[in-house]
Parts: sequence; structure tokens; C-alpha cells
Amino acid sequence: MIDMVGIGPFVVMPFVVAQFKEGLFVWAWIFGAITALVDAMIWSELGAKYPLAGGTYNFNRIAFGEKPVRPGHLGGGGRLMSFLYVWQTSIQAPLVMASATIGFAEYLTYIVPMYEWQQKMVSGGLVILVFLLLYRKIESIGKISVVMGVIVMLTIAWIIISGLSNQAHAVKFIPTGDESFFSYAFWAAISHASVKTVYAYLGYYNVCHLGGEIKDPGRNIPRSIFISIIGITILYLLMNVSVMGVINWSSVNENDKYLVSSFMEQLYGPAAGTIVTVLILCVAFSSLFALVLGYSRVPYAAAVDGNFFKTFAKVHPSKKFPYISLIFLCALGFVFSLLFKLSQVISSILAMRIIVQFIAQAVGVVLLRKKFGSKRLPFKMWLFPFPVILSISIWIFLFISTGWFALWGILIAVVGIVVYLVKNSLRHNQQPVIHLP
Repeated sequence: MIDMVGIGPFVVMPFVVAQFKEGLFVWAWIFGAITALVDAMIWSELGAKYPLAGGTYNFNRIAFGEKPVRPGHLGGGGRLMSFLYVWQTSIQAPLVMASATIGFAEYLTYIVPMYEWQQKMVSGGLVILVFLLLYRKIESIGKISVVMGVIVMLTIAWIIISGLSNQAHAVKFIPTGDESFFSYAFWAAISHASVKTVYAYLGYYNVCHLGGEIKDPGRNIPRSIFISIIGITILYLLMNVSVMGVINWSSVNENDKYLVSSFMEQLYGPAAGTIVTVLILCVAFSSLFALVLGYSRVPYAAAVDGNFFKTFAKVHPSKKFPYISLIFLCALGFVFSLLFKLSQVISSILAMRIIVQFIAQAVGVVLLRKKFGSKRLPFKMWLFPFPVILSISIWIFLFISTGWFALWGILIAVVGIVVYLVKNSLRHNQQPVIHLP
């Protein structure tokens, strides 16, 4: 849950509100929740059955097959699909880190005015701090996560209670007059806003990346995923109703990045605005901490399996965690945090992940059921295959909604295919030739 919240809902809220000229912005958050819940059935079925470090890497590897397509070939479609996932993760995970650190630095300017270069120093320094905190055993990390989780919940609870107890007007859920759920204007707004709201929900599957370190995964992985989504959905909706029930939605523009802090300042004065800003920054840091923990296991799992660069398979000799993977992701995240802007990073993240991760996994579930049946599944999705069909349809809609960034996602996948073929070709050529008598 701390991975899901982060800086996302606070910085994207004004953008989402500004897209809806009729005030039905709540539906962008509901659309994001539906997207997450449908996709959660796929993650839960796969995660419960294959609780292995790396999550999607292993799901795609098993689902798309590993048998050689011809003698001497290094693997089947599963090897390629799993490599592509790790390839895009090695780029996309640092982008996620950058989105959190850039958002952190931008929001900090509410308290401390800074030039752009100073914001970049903050975002880069934050990556370094997270790296130092994660350079330790998983047991001590769990204790840190609990403390951060408490801060997250208390912050959101304060915002919600403050807003609900000071409502000035109602928030619209139903169209009025000539407005309609079936109008082009409504779905155009959903298209633009949902790219941001879905981003704010991402992270419900983080437990799958740590599958090999989870007790009773057949039970706890699905529970973790669904409880996280339901809990965060309730919190997001209540937070939107609380804030926008005090601030008039028609006065909000997409550049009001301090919306929540201004809301608390309006209710309780400047000191409250400063305090909630500090708490929001703590929430953002907590999310960054959780997501880097999960992602650092992905290149490691692939390298151990022989399907990524060998150096990522190294484990720290005393602390027993994949330190090379952690170092690489944090180093690239540091660079990205200095180079990019927040809006660019968010759209890039979603565009890169949809094809190789979300859509590929949905197809993978169908392939696995066809191969092995469903009798021995610890968790079976409800109403199969309807959730798969719906999930793929939603992801295609969102992929198109990212606009030009969709081409960026395709380009990264194509480059990944080339790297995979070159890598495997070099590996095959280096194998010793045995001359038979």
C-alpha cells in the first residue's frame, strides 16, 4: 500500500480534476480502481501458483514456453518474453524512481523555494538515501516499512477527516442536465485523466516481485493484492471528496501542484499547510523505498536463471541480497531524476509496461490454463476468461491514451528484442564445438 500511494495521488489530483469540465473527476479514480481490480485477478492467480522472485519475469517465462524452437537454440518464446520484461524493467524501474523523486522535489518547493537545479539536487540525493537504507537484510527492511506505513495511513486519515468535517459543497458523481456518461467529452476526459490515476494505483502487485520471500504465498499474495487495492481505492475516493468538497473544482487548474497543502492551509492556516506537506513528503519517500525494494529483485531473478547479464546474479556475501541489481537501478534512477520532467516520466512508465507486462501476462494466464488446467491453482480468478478479455481491452485503451509515448514503449520493446537476439547469438557462438569421430 505504501508503494501505491507515494507522491502520485497528491501531484496528479489537480490534473485529473482539470480534465473534467462537468466535475465528474471521481470517475477517473473509479476507472483506475476497476483497472487494478481486474488486473489483480491475473496477478493473484499467477503469483499464488508461481511465488518466485521476479514476478512477471517468471510468469512470462513459464507461460510462453522455454523449450528450444530448434536444436542449438537457447530458448523458446518464454525466454524472449521474460528477457523483454527484465529489459524494460531495467529502464522503467529507474523511471518510476525518478517520478517519485522529481515529485518529491517539486512538492518540497511549497516549503523551501528552489531553482530547478536545486530541485534536481534534492531528487538525486533522495535516490542515494534510499539506496543506503535498502543496502541491508530483508528482515530489517520489513521493520522500516511498518513505520513508513503508519505515517502514510495517519497522513491520509488527517486529510480525509479534515475535509469531511468542513464540507462546503457536494462532489458530483452523477451527470446533470445534458451531461452523460456516454458523451465524447466524458470519455475524452477519462482517456487523459486515467493515465494518471492508473499510475497512482500501480504497485498492488509488488508482493509478486518478492514471491520467494513470502510465507504461505498461495494465500497471502492474493490477499495482499486485493486488500491493498480495496483499501487504497477507499482512501483515494475519500481524499478526493474531502479536498474537492472544500475547494471549488471549477477553480482548479492542472498546474496546482500544491492542491492538498493549499487545502489544509485554507482550513487551519499556513502551519497546517507546512505540516501536511512534510507528511506528504514522508509518504512519497515511503513509496520510493517500497518500489525500489521490489524492483531490485527482478534483474537478479533473471540473471540467476541465465536469461540476463550474469553480474546481476551476485548476492551480497554477508547481507544476502542482490546488491548489484540494487546498485544498477539506483544509479540509473539517479541519472533519470536529473534529466526528465514528471509528466514525461509518468506517461513513459505506463506506455513501457502495458505490452510486455500487463497484456503479456493476461495472455499468459490463458496459455497456462490451456497447458496445465486449473485444478491445482491455489487461487482461481472469478468468471474466467471475462477478466482477461476486459483487462486486455482496458490496457489497449490506456496504451492509446498515452499518445506519442506509446511509440516510446514500442521502441524499447524492439530494441530489447535486438539485444536478446545479439546476446543469445554471441553466447551460442562462444559454446565449444565438439567434433564427433
